[in-house]
Amino acid sequence: MDRALGLLGLARRGSRVELGEEGVAGACRSGKARLLLLASDAGDSVRHRAAYFVRSGKPPLLEVPYTKAELGGAVGRPVCPIAAMTDAAMALALVEALPSSEDAEAVRQTLETAVRRIEKRRQEEKAHRENVRRGKK
Repeated sequence: MDRALGLLGLARRGSRVELGEEGVAGACRSGKARLLLLASDAGDSVRHRAAYFVRSGKPPLLEVPYTKAELGGAVGRPVCPIAAMTDAAMALALVEALPSSEDAEAVRQTLETAVRRIEKRRQEEKAHRENVRRGKK
C-alpha cells in the first residue's frame, strides 16, 4: 500500500479524519477541517459540494491521485470520494507523502504554517499553565 494511503488509514483509526459528505460538511462548518481530500474520479456533484465546503470552512482542497475505491480501501469503506483531515500535522505528513505537484506544494506550505502556529500556541499554553502553577503572572 502507498504511504499516503497508509497515513490516511492511520488517521482514520485515530479519529483524525471525517469521511463522506455529511462528516466533511460538519468538520468544515465547525472549523475543524485542516485539509479536504477529493478522489480523482469523484463526480461533479461531489466536486461542487467540496468547493462549497472549502468556501464555508476555509480548508485547502487537494485532489489526490487515488480513486474512490482506493481511498475507501484505505479507510475501511467500499468507496470514499471525499474526506477531511482534522489534524494539521497528520495532513502535512499525508501531503508530503503524495507525489509532488503545484497544488500539493501550495497546500504543503499552508499546512506547514498552520502546524507552526498550532505548535507555538501549545507551547504558550504550556508556559501559561506552568506560570499559574508557580504563582507567576
